[in-house]
Amino acid sequence: MSQFVEGLVNAKLRNMKQMNNVYEIGHVSMVKDYILEVEGLENVGFYERVVIANHSVGYVTAISKNIVKVALLQRTAEIYVGDEVVTTGFDFCAMYSKACLGHIVDIFGEDRLIGEKFENLRPCMIETPAIPIMERSEVSRPFYTGIAGIDLIYPIGYGQRQLIIGDKKTGKTQIAIDTIVNQKQRNVICIYVAVNKTKKNIRDLYDDLMKKGAMEYTLILAAFNDDEPPVSYFTPYAGLSIAEMYMREGNDVLVVIDDLKSHADIHREISLLSGKVPGRDAYPPDIFYTHSRMLEKGCQHMNGGSITLLPIVETRGGDITDYISTNIISITDGQLVLSKKNFEKGLKPAINYGLSVSRLGGAVQEKNMKKLGAVVRRKFLSYLETSEVYQLANTDEMSPEMQQALKDGQAIQERLLQYKFSPRTPDEIMNDFYEIIEE
Repeated sequence: MSQFVEGLVNAKLRNMKQMNNVYEIGHVSMVKDYILEVEGLENVGFYERVVIANHSVGYVTAISKNIVKVALLQRTAEIYVGDEVVTTGFDFCAMYSKACLGHIVDIFGEDRLIGEKFENLRPCMIETPAIPIMERSEVSRPFYTGIAGIDLIYPIGYGQRQLIIGDKKTGKTQIAIDTIVNQKQRNVICIYVAVNKTKKNIRDLYDDLMKKGAMEYTLILAAFNDDEPPVSYFTPYAGLSIAEMYMREGNDVLVVIDDLKSHADIHREISLLSGKVPGRDAYPPDIFYTHSRMLEKGCQHMNGGSITLLPIVETRGGDITDYISTNIISITDGQLVLSKKNFEKGLKPAINYGLSVSRLGGAVQEKNMKKLGAVVRRKFLSYLETSEVYQLANTDEMSPEMQQALKDGQAIQERLLQYKFSPRTPDEIMNDFYEIIEE
């Protein structure tokens, strides 16, 4: 710690000798909600942290010939045309301490339950360079969620990016919570990134995880719906920078991002207010890059650590072909599609097994689980297709083979039913489904 402080002091002294400590001062020329136009900052950098009127904080989001545009992150008082804007010479960074683990925090290092900042906070880059391909290794270790329909049929591996997608109130967040709870005693650090959520939602989530003993290894990095929108925009990037820090120390990290549709909408709002040219559905042209550079952090590192990503996307009317959904589906390594119809029928988790995909599949399963999963998946998908066609038919008129196939499919569906906070071990899953195969 003393060496760190000494390094900062020496850097300040060098800047003073070289006259680099004289920062530019500009003035606000226009205020558009949380976007400011500032004149007089000629040498400012993109994403540079600036201080407005000595009380608010923002970052540079666009640079033009005569003005720069600043997005507000913290506003503690009203801002008016003519207020001073002072550059800092540094990129905006999140603040993080390892003591934050087990708490609800924001990117400023503040505990949102008690409203106090943690001690020993250190700057954490919002975005870090992409992890080089030569530092990555094969994704092959099974990552157990405790949910039979996932671990058996659409498995996830350490370092995989598996999308959870579906309509509102279909159990997307619950799958993520169950997965976090199932990591107890598995030496996995979990980071739940909340984008534009209500305080009640996050408090309920915190209470659920606390009751299950999962907050010991979980960080909730939250951006609430009453925070400035740029805070919600930066929060997922900060969460992945924190995850990368733990991964480079050799830890396995699970990151849940809830949700990327809200993140895309916030990026669109900021871009439109900043005067950027809109593209399809009024999203900015860089919307794909916005998410791809975030999700590419998911990987199995050569040092043994990993970042497993579970991004969540909310759809409307079950449409997974909209602009944002198709973008993120193309970035991730598979998707778990949740069905409102299944949820209303009481089939929980409400996974649409016909549309869901794991592109790694058996590559991240143990040999016995892979063999069993292939048979169960084939039988169950055949049952779903058959039952849809013959749902009104008289089963007594069917062939014995057809009747047996329907009977096996119904048995599989019953065993896939699993309510919240009821995880199953791999052995329990295999024992449950071996009975059907052997029959």
